[in-house]
Amino acid sequence: MLSRLLLTVFVLSSAPAFAQAPAAAPAAASQSGAQPIERDETPADGRKNQRVERIRHEDGRVIIDELRYAGQTQSIKVQPKNGAPAYEVQPGGARVWNMLNF
Repeated sequence: MLSRLLLTVFVLSSAPAFAQAPAAAPAAASQSGAQPIERDETPADGRKNQRVERIRHEDGRVIIDELRYAGQTQSIKVQPKNGAPAYEVQPGGARVWNMLNF
């Protein structure tokens, strides 16, 4: 009886590890139209050692440029290909149009 109880506890405690999705293969990124990630490497120096990633997604209607710092999205810029003005999506989801670009 005790061994069944221990086995049940072990199985239930390890269930979240089996429920995780496997990591996406690099081939999947090339099929979705995403371009490779550019990484700016800096020397190891505490907080200055955070990775900067610039990711570009492009399809038939828009070009999306995303900037991530230390894994957190900092900005998302969307440029429609139909001639509409570009806009920026803030991390909270709000859209911002820049009226005057210099």
